Amino acid sequence: MKKIYSLLMLVFVFASCQAQDRKAQLVSPEAFQAKVASGNVQLIDVRTPKEFKQGHLKNAKNVHLYEQDFGTQIDKLDKKEPVYVYCKAGGRSAEAVEILQNHGFESIIELDGGTDSWSEAGKPLEQ
Repeated sequence: MKKIYSLLMLVFVFASCQAQDRKAQLVSPEAFQAKVASGNVQLIDVRTPKEFKQGHLKNAKNVHLYEQDFGTQIDKLDKKEPVYVYCKAGGRSAEAVEILQNHGFESIIELDGGTDSWSEAGKPLEQ
């Protein structure tokens, strides 16, 4: 009985620690659009400047993930306010989420599937 109890406690502790580590929300294009619709949010596009020029979400700021000053650029944002992040398909934004977490951001909302899923949902991109 002690072994079962110990095992259950270990599983509970592990699960609760994992939940606390993940500060980012992965949301659908519809939910993301609802959150950023006001335009008064910290919205970052972590794609290249060339990709950004080809089309981006309205009011987004381009902060290219692989630029040397990425950390410096995100440190200019308010860490207490939510930050909304996206890329083309979700890979780079997932990397950006980890960096944002390491920089102390309290709330991170990531667009599931990036601009690919945004466009597939029939949502327009700004030029």
